[in-house]
This record gives sequence, C-alpha cells and structure tokens, in this order.
Amino acid sequence: MNKLLTTLLFAAMCSPMAAQTHPTQEMQVTVSNPLKSDRSDVPVVISLRDLPVSVATALVTRNGQEIPCQLDDLNHDGRFDELCFLTDLKKKEKQTFDIRLADEGKPREYPAEVYVEMMLSNKKIKESNKQDLYISHLTVENGVNAYWMIHHHGAAFESKKVGYRIYFDHRQTVDIYGKYHEGLELKDTQFYPDAEQKAKGYGDDVLWVGSTFGVGALRGWDGKKPTMLEDVAHRSQRLIARGPLRTIVEVKDEGWTPQPGMQPITMTTLYILYAGHRDCAVEVTFDRPATGYQFATGIINVKNSTEYSDRKGLRGCWGTDWPVSEKDSAGHKRETVGLGIRIPQQYVVDELPANKDNYGYVVATADNQLRYDIVFGSDNEDFGFHSAETWYAYLQMWKRELETPVLINIQRK
Repeated sequence: MNKLLTTLLFAAMCSPMAAQTHPTQEMQVTVSNPLKSDRSDVPVVISLRDLPVSVATALVTRNGQEIPCQLDDLNHDGRFDELCFLTDLKKKEKQTFDIRLADEGKPREYPAEVYVEMMLSNKKIKESNKQDLYISHLTVENGVNAYWMIHHHGAAFESKKVGYRIYFDHRQTVDIYGKYHEGLELKDTQFYPDAEQKAKGYGDDVLWVGSTFGVGALRGWDGKKPTMLEDVAHRSQRLIARGPLRTIVEVKDEGWTPQPGMQPITMTTLYILYAGHRDCAVEVTFDRPATGYQFATGIINVKNSTEYSDRKGLRGCWGTDWPVSEKDSAGHKRETVGLGIRIPQQYVVDELPANKDNYGYVVATADNQLRYDIVFGSDNEDFGFHSAETWYAYLQMWKRELETPVLINIQRK
C-alpha cells in the first residue's frame, strides 16, 4: 500500500497537469527611426503597469542575440513598472525585438554602463569601510540642512561621458563633473579626485554654481525673480534606479510653499540619465494640477560666455570660469564648458534676459506634469566639443532628436 501510494504521488508530480506553471508574457517590439540621420544609444522604454503578470525578470533579444535590459520600480511598491533597453538606429531604420517577461527569477545582470551613489559624510569611517556610508534614501524636515550630511552634498550619478550631482538643500542646484576620457569614475573619486587621480586623467568638478540654476535647477517664481525651495515640510532624495543602463534619482519637496500666501504643493522630480548619454531628462510631477503656479529654471551664465537661443525653448552657453570660488582656486584650473537646456514650448511662459547669474526661463504647466532636458560638455573631453560653434550645432541636433522620438509599436503574443 505504501509502495502504491508513493508511485501514485511520483506520477502526479511528473504529470503536466500537476506541474506548477509560472505566467509569462511575450511581446514583439518594433522600433523605427523617423529621422534621416543615425542615432546611437536610443532609449526604448516600455510600461509594464497594465500587464496581467507581475514581472520578475525580462529577456530582450534581436535576431536571436540577447540585448542588455533593465527593470525599474518607480513608485516603490515592490513591482517593476518599466522595462528599458538601448539601441543604435541608422537613418529611417526599423528594428524588431522579442521580449519575454516572467514572474519568477531575478533580473539578469549586465555590465554597468552608469553609476549612482548617495553617501553619508562621516570622517570617522575609514576608507576601507567606506561601504558603510552608502544609503539609498534620506528625508529631512524643514529647517534641517542635509547639504552637510551627505558626501558631495547630494546624490551623484554618471554615464561614461558626464557626471551630475544635486544639492540637498534649498537650492537643489544641479552641478556637473566633467571628464577627460570616457569611463565611470565617481566610485573612485566621489566627485573629488586627489592629486594622484588627476595625474592619471580622472575628471573633476568643472563648474562653480553657487546659488545660480547651475544646469536646470527648478525654482519658484514670484513675478520678478526666482525663489528658493525653502518653505517645505519635508525634503528627500532617493535612488530609484542604479543601472546598468540608466540611473534615476528622485528629489521630493513635500508641502512646498513657493511664495507666502500660496497653497502648499508637493513636487517630485526625477532626474534620468541613460548610458551613452550626456543629457539628462528632468520629469516633474505635482500632487495636484499646478495651474496658477509659475516656476523658473535655466542655466548659469558662465563668466565670459557666449549665448545661443532659438527663442523656442532651446538655450545654451559656452564659457570659461573657475570651477570653485576664486579664493579657493588653488589646485584648480579655469574650466571651459558648454551648457544647454531644452524646454517644450507649451511650458514656456517667458524667456528672461540674461543677467549676471543666469540665462533663465519662467515656466508653467496646465496640469500636474512638467518635463524638460539638460545637457553639458567639458572642453577637457577627448571625445566631445571644443568650441562654441560645434557645441551650438550639437544643441540643435539634440533638440531635433528630442522632438522627433523613435516610434515604438508593441504587439503582445
């Protein structure tokens, strides 16, 4: 009897009807380039929110060859919301990808093409125990200055071309790290290379930003001038995505009163940087429609800079200045940089005249969304731009690509 029961149980376990099944979702994605020019490292982003399966792992292939991909949980609910991968497209080219999503397993691992970090500042921690300082999220109340709590004063992230950091204070300025050669450096330098690293060709901070916009900080607007993000209930930074293909840093200002007498509003900003890119997308969401509010953004007026504007939301400059205050300039050299910002025209209220600090804009939105893009280049690069003319030509091409996205068609199998 026991032998018979064992046999029956074994047969049941081997039966196809009894075997556990794990739901999968397969789809075919076609990506088309509408431009008559080649494009590289084009992001392909697919929403997973309405799928019938909860995604745990993904496989992307083209012509049978595996393509690196990344799964991201954007809203911290433990479920992946987006899948992304990158591709190169020739002019007018169309490519087809096969995607298989499964609800078991872990995301596949691929070589890192980007890097992001937040670190607590603590001089008592030895270099060998530096990993004890890494964090992924910090929230502070109004009146707490986290600028001094965090190493390099806020989250820092990079592609192999460029690096950015976001000040964790009332300015929320976007500062930049320029490179000589393509590569990931911030884990080694933490934004502050020593003399030995500089001798080896590592990059460095290449811009003094102070209380300016830096490269695209979003502030309030009181009708005459930008206002800082001072009156907030809570301020936070969070690392949403660490790679291997993109980093996403979330900056949240909860209960922000842009000007006295206005109703508080909560603003969540995502800074998204893709592998192979020097530009960074800025995606802002408010907790309710922001009609009636106006904001300000732009780029710093680098000393001795020339300016470019197409008067339709694209603005840039090319100039040379110390990357720190002049009194602290020992050990540094003057840096030449090109900066750029592109704002969709529906958000532009006014393009402000240049002043000693900024090339600015007044912006607004008719709903709860606001999106724009920022970019920079360093004259130090052995792979980039070395004159105002070539930089401004690049900005025009950059805007053209942003405003002519690839066409993505998804067919579920």
